[in-house]
Amino acid sequence: MSTPELKTVAGRTGWEAIIADPGSAVLGTDFDGTLSPLVSDPAMSRPTEGALDALARLSRSLRQVAIVTGRPALVATELSGATAHGGLGSLVVLGHYGLERWDATTGSVTSDPVPAGVETARARLPELLASLGHPDAFIEDKGASLAVHTRRMDAPDEAFQELRGPLGGLAEGVGLRLEPGNLVLELRPPGVDKGVALRRLVGETGARSVLYAGDDLGDLAAFAAIDAMRADGLNAVLVAARSSGAAELIEAADIVVDDPAGVVTVFIALADAIAARG
Repeated sequence: MSTPELKTVAGRTGWEAIIADPGSAVLGTDFDGTLSPLVSDPAMSRPTEGALDALARLSRSLRQVAIVTGRPALVATELSGATAHGGLGSLVVLGHYGLERWDATTGSVTSDPVPAGVETARARLPELLASLGHPDAFIEDKGASLAVHTRRMDAPDEAFQELRGPLGGLAEGVGLRLEPGNLVLELRPPGVDKGVALRRLVGETGARSVLYAGDDLGDLAAFAAIDAMRADGLNAVLVAARSSGAAELIEAADIVVDDPAGVVTVFIALADAIAARG
């Protein structure tokens, strides 16, 4: 498979660095919209065809392969089907934007403490949504955070805009932060995002290069963290899928693809290039 189109010099340098020394490279990827097509029911998300096989190929060469997601770590692990894939025995799943971690080597989840504000928001959220005329907004309780989805509603974009301010007020009042995504508004603990998770992963592995793939506004923190680490000498490739239409993410990417199937082609191309190098 041919090399994907790399829009930037930094991206080309990062791609070549990973191929030259895959043992010092880390791959991180979002789940929804990146490995899995977006669906109206979050419980129905599944990896696109070939995604796990591509990750398994790369895990044989790279220092670490990780799924970095806003989902709870165990939920993402189960939906991905990673435990049933024999080639992913060293996979790491960083859930809740890094608040939780599942390791395939142990099969266990570790977690940082969940702030009390999450429980307070959980109790207040249904009444707030009802008072705003949106009692049918879907609340996804992630345990360590709460996500309000408007995708299933009659006017999802309008509902998203109407809820953004009030939910932001609720989050601020209980010591949380509001993170907007693709027709979803998430109340989560402060200081928790994919950028923090990526920095921690790079630090603990001693990686000298990284490829990260995402599609949503929640992945901007990962992109920003990697850009900052590039200034300190990290080689990197940023991949954006157009699944969520996140213009800022697409503009910042080194490689842009249409959907999760396109992400898989990037992973396969990288695995092929590493194999060809011998």
